[in-house]
Amino acid sequence: MPIPLFNSVASWFLKKRINQIELFKKFPNEVQQEVLRKLLVYNINTEVGKKYDFKSVKNYKDFSNRVDCVSYEEISENIERVRKGEQNIFWNTPIKWFAKSSGTTNAKSKFIPISYESLDDCHYKAGKDMLSLYFNNNEDSQLLAGKCLRLGGSREIYEDNMSYYGDLSAIMIDNLPFWAELSSTPSQKTSLIPEWEEKVKAIVKESLNQKVTSFAGVPSWMMVLLNNVLKETMKENILEVWENSEVYFHGGVNFEPYRELYKNLFPSKKFKYYEIYNASEGFFAIQDQNNSSELLLMLDYGIFYEFIPTDNTDKIIPLSEVELNKNYAIVITTNSGLWRYKIGDTVKFTSLNPYRIKVTGRTKHFINAFGEELIIENAEISLAKAAEENNCRIKDYTAAPIYMSSDKTGRHEWLIEFIKEPMDLENFTKTLDENLKKINSDYEAKRYKDSTMKAPKVVMARPGLFYDWLSSKKKLGGQNKIPRLSNSRDYIEELKSLN
Repeated sequence: MPIPLFNSVASWFLKKRINQIELFKKFPNEVQQEVLRKLLVYNINTEVGKKYDFKSVKNYKDFSNRVDCVSYEEISENIERVRKGEQNIFWNTPIKWFAKSSGTTNAKSKFIPISYESLDDCHYKAGKDMLSLYFNNNEDSQLLAGKCLRLGGSREIYEDNMSYYGDLSAIMIDNLPFWAELSSTPSQKTSLIPEWEEKVKAIVKESLNQKVTSFAGVPSWMMVLLNNVLKETMKENILEVWENSEVYFHGGVNFEPYRELYKNLFPSKKFKYYEIYNASEGFFAIQDQNNSSELLLMLDYGIFYEFIPTDNTDKIIPLSEVELNKNYAIVITTNSGLWRYKIGDTVKFTSLNPYRIKVTGRTKHFINAFGEELIIENAEISLAKAAEENNCRIKDYTAAPIYMSSDKTGRHEWLIEFIKEPMDLENFTKTLDENLKKINSDYEAKRYKDSTMKAPKVVMARPGLFYDWLSSKKKLGGQNKIPRLSNSRDYIEELKSLN
């Protein structure tokens, strides 16, 4: 198909989709109930469907009373069974792909099932919707006159049973429909190169010959790639390389620390930034307005949403009962066979007509400045092992990112008060870093050859620092605790000022 004809057809389809989006905006709760009904009917004969007798579930009340709300640890055995070849356990069609991500307490990685239905009706549908919403807001856009520069991960094969795992982005690239392949760069082959430095060089070489109009990827990784583009071309900014650049679709980590850096890369007030909210478990929300920080909750992707108020964790409510500006933990039921699954993210609703959200954080302490998804369990285990290996004892600690600058890679900074100090702080830092790599695959990937993160920086805290800080906040005693991990540097800077 000639490219101009493809662009015309694509543009027509994208505009048509806006009508469907308007439909779920107008009838959100009806659409969600229909999503739940279809998921239940489709899976009556699965092992999970028989366990909870989906056949007799008549309404949401039946569903919520009968089906358990679960975390990854509680379903990991069933996921392992599917990875080893069993099927029809929690989903009605064969599942061959698993998105690998960090974050579970008891394992180095989580393996999230990806069905063909979730690829087509959720992830790829979301890709088209990103464009539809962008075009709807920018009718003079020439986006389809060029290509989208995408940045994905790599793929690995699990054992020898035709079960595959890897980054979600890599799984999507490996299964791309033809329309997406035509409108993207680099090629599938280049995108799936496993070695990071080799991949970046290949992407730069291949993409420089293309007319690039948009970009999609995690901010930390994309910045590394774009800096390599500038180095190769000896240009001052990306608009000197690709003058028709219009928009950057980003998600995965908080964009605010990167915003000014990207303004230097794209020095034009016309250049736009569109945020998305997705995870291995599904694609959830898309920015649907120019210059907005609110994200439209997408209700027809085969995902049924429930919410746990953070101030009343014994309660689980459907979408129809949420309130404005209250924090909720998200529970999802998906077309990949996740049933009432707690993903660990918290959101608040900024609008109820339509339903728009802001991501407010995680249900646990974490650092995810560069896509490393470091949770408190990772930190505690790694610190304990580093202390043991270095014959020292830790009293208190906190950690935060040192964000990237235009010429420097980011890293983590740890402020640690020791009861017994290590003989060699450099060696302690090294062993902490190595243990974090062992326990967290995403951290390990970001630390690979210092590509996105350098080795951590450890600062010794004076005796009594954390006590004095809590005292200054009038937070001594009771349930008041030191904030262990944070994406913000507010806590660590306050503490360092007292050190």
